[in-house]
Amino acid sequence: MIATLSGKVLIKGLDRTVIDVSGVGYEVFVTADTLSRLPESSEDAFLYIHTQVREDAIVLYGFRDSEEKRMFLHLISVSGVGPKLALAALSGMRVNELCRAIAAKDVKLLTTLQGVGRKTAERICVELKDKVGDLAGSADFEELGKPGEPVPGSSSAVADVLSALSNLGYSDPVCRKSLTSVKKRLGDETFYALPVEALLRECLRSMA
Repeated sequence: MIATLSGKVLIKGLDRTVIDVSGVGYEVFVTADTLSRLPESSEDAFLYIHTQVREDAIVLYGFRDSEEKRMFLHLISVSGVGPKLALAALSGMRVNELCRAIAAKDVKLLTTLQGVGRKTAERICVELKDKVGDLAGSADFEELGKPGEPVPGSSSAVADVLSALSNLGYSDPVCRKSLTSVKKRLGDETFYALPVEALLRECLRSMA
């Protein structure tokens, strides 16, 4: 079972990408957010992967971070929600926003997502309201250092740096511990104001 892919971007389509891994091109269906964050053609990329094995095909779904993949897996566990609908939902709403809508049982908001009707939205709320609390976002967590917890949604640079450090071979706990250390040293205001490159340098310096 394919769990991750690391290679060069060959193609970026409307809802998919092709990643070249040692000369083999893997077609991967992705969310709009993941697609927008992929680098340009011929540049290195890393994706978390969910592999769906069907009688007629093996289909790969890709995600920029583990939180997005976990939300996808939660969604497809709901009766009537398949992979395409789950991708559409994640393309229309970020993970923390989707989790908060589910926790609040905001059926009206969920029905604004492509392909999600009222009955499906109600099932999502009922089946997932007790399962998505750990993905709800930065308001629910004080630190970044615990494996499996999301990075704060208030700074996309934080998520980008976490992804970059993972691509460099650092484990998830080490990456988050480094971000936590930098955040405590610099303070919240400075930490969240740093651009990706500067934040990455600070994290690498903290691990030196």
